[in-house]
Amino acid sequence: MGNFGQKIDKFIEIFLQQNGYVKVVQGLQNTLLIAITGLIIGIVIGTLIATVRVLPKYKRLPRVLNAICSVYVSLFRGTPMVVQLLVFYYVLLPIIGVHITGVQVAMVVFGLNSGAYISEIMRSGIQSVDSGQLEAGRAVGLSFGVTMVKIVIPQAVKNILPTLGNEFISLIKETSVVSFVGAADLYVAFSYIGSNSYEFMVPYLVMAMIYIVLVLIISLLIKLLERSLNRSDRRN
Repeated sequence: MGNFGQKIDKFIEIFLQQNGYVKVVQGLQNTLLIAITGLIIGIVIGTLIATVRVLPKYKRLPRVLNAICSVYVSLFRGTPMVVQLLVFYYVLLPIIGVHITGVQVAMVVFGLNSGAYISEIMRSGIQSVDSGQLEAGRAVGLSFGVTMVKIVIPQAVKNILPTLGNEFISLIKETSVVSFVGAADLYVAFSYIGSNSYEFMVPYLVMAMIYIVLVLIISLLIKLLERSLNRSDRRN
């Protein structure tokens, strides 16, 4: 017990007296920034892909777009996130001559990866909406796109909200791999504290607790949002 107390004291010393908390705050900010931006990009890409996937395939253009989307989804769902980060940062960026930070790379890759998964989530949500909703929109003169944006997709989002919450939680946890491209997340911050204290047990336990708290907060916010939407539906 005394040995564990010494480890805690060493952790507190590095965390407070040697400004370890600054790196933790920065790591937490980067973790949330990468996950939130990735989710937003993923929702946009996923919604576009899902819309293409449910388009009638009577003409050539929808079939071509559907094939492209299928390749995209297979590519990003079939490779690990860390491989996508490494290929994007060390292969694609040097080829095209673009220089951006590791955090920016992580935001883009997380968004592209999330888009592949959210497209399937969104497609299932769209298909869960009564097809009569789409037909009603077209019957009153709305185009396919307008009907999807104003009628179908809002209902689909309500149906898949818990699943989107789970996707956000997954993105939060997967940010632990962004150190491979030089991004300073929570893992990097607590590894710094562990390296300076020559003791990793307490820093990693604290890091795990922070991830757990983040997940609990996100889960609570999703539940509150669901309740708010349900109350709104009942009033309408």
